[in-house]
Amino acid sequence: MSIIWQFQGSNRFLSNFYPAYVEYEGLIYPTAENAYQAAKSLHPAVRRFFLTISPGEAKKLGQKVPLRPFWDETKVQVMEQIVTLKFEDEGLAKMLVDTYPQKMVEGNTWGDKFWGMVYSAKEMKWEGENNLGKILMRVRKSLL
Repeated sequence: MSIIWQFQGSNRFLSNFYPAYVEYEGLIYPTAENAYQAAKSLHPAVRRFFLTISPGEAKKLGQKVPLRPFWDETKVQVMEQIVTLKFEDEGLAKMLVDTYPQKMVEGNTWGDKFWGMVYSAKEMKWEGENNLGKILMRVRKSLL
């Protein structure tokens, strides 16, 4: 089985930074990243701020917002909801389905072992939970 190791190039559309509108709880965000970072807060004013910034700025700001109650227990579910909403777009849905049967791994160099995987030169293997890759594969399965 082949593997998509990074969400770049022709697979950039898999990235949460990819420009694709996501309507989440009544607001339309420019990317899934913006929607996800906004979802960390329940305050309407905080959420609206994420509507007009870049996904990189959203990721940075998301590290500073006061988290809603039980965020750690619900963040994977929220991410899956947002990724599902992103792929309601017919064009993106077709592109996602067309990745079948490849495994998807958010291989990264920034050390994110929760959403993706990082290559350990010391251990000579990939390490991490790959939660975003797993979510993408579940959403793809639901579209097939």
